[in-house]
Amino acid sequence: MEQFIQLIITGIVLGSIYALVALGFVLIYKSTSVINFAQGEFLMLGAYICLQMVVGFHIPFWIAFFLTLIVCAIIGLLIERLFLRPMIGEPIISIIMLTIGLSSVIRSIIAIFWGTQTKVFPQIFSEKPIHITKHIGISEVYIYSIVFAAIFLGIFTLFFKYNRSGIAMRATADDQQAAMSMGISIKKVFALAWCIAAVVAAVGGILIGNINGINVSLSFYGLKVFPVVILGGLDSIGGAIIGGLIIGILENLCGGYLDPIIPGIKEVAPFIVLVFILMVKPYGLFGTEEIEKV
Repeated sequence: MEQFIQLIITGIVLGSIYALVALGFVLIYKSTSVINFAQGEFLMLGAYICLQMVVGFHIPFWIAFFLTLIVCAIIGLLIERLFLRPMIGEPIISIIMLTIGLSSVIRSIIAIFWGTQTKVFPQIFSEKPIHITKHIGISEVYIYSIVFAAIFLGIFTLFFKYNRSGIAMRATADDQQAAMSMGISIKKVFALAWCIAAVVAAVGGILIGNINGINVSLSFYGLKVFPVVILGGLDSIGGAIIGGLIIGILENLCGGYLDPIIPGIKEVAPFIVLVFILMVKPYGLFGTEEIEKV
């Protein structure tokens, strides 16, 4: 039972980071109907930028953390302005292929500047676990990870519900033509969506980097988050949160109980779930079903 509870707690930590990164997928899809396959590279880029500031420029971690978010927001804005905006009105498949191309370019740039070897953050969080019970403990970095993920998820949830820009993004997602008729700038909404997607990915990358270290395989987390988005629903912010927690806990339980029997099952478990979701509920738990009438 103690092992089960420990796996659940660690799964919640991992799932909260997945939910945060999945939020970027959902934002871009809701606003532009495009799936951003470069989200994993945004995650990796944010982790490397923060590491460079801390190790290369000797900036204190917490200052570097928030500076990284600013830099990543600017990068997201530039990518939208230079590459995505000229594609407005083009076929969706062309834009999706563009995001795949962007992912390769960003990964190559990172490999050129920082190499492919694993790098680690200097010790920022205490290695001494905080004990919940006598036999169940949780690392300080895990506590900070779940707190930061919860804070950012809460901020963006309130942003979409009460802020004018957030409401404009929701209106654009529901009906772009109607939003334009109400005076909403679609281009500004698209730019804001890419900025936020880059920021939440950077937060996820920094948190994961402090737990596992950083290398070019970090971008794989963007692909691992995809089952989260499908489970919750491509256009559901709440679904991204719930889906992230479910996938995080499932992956951890598989790693704890099944990995010793079937090596590697932890890595493929989310994609097995993805296949079953697409077969049973293609729009996810909270996604909007679209029925085309001929």
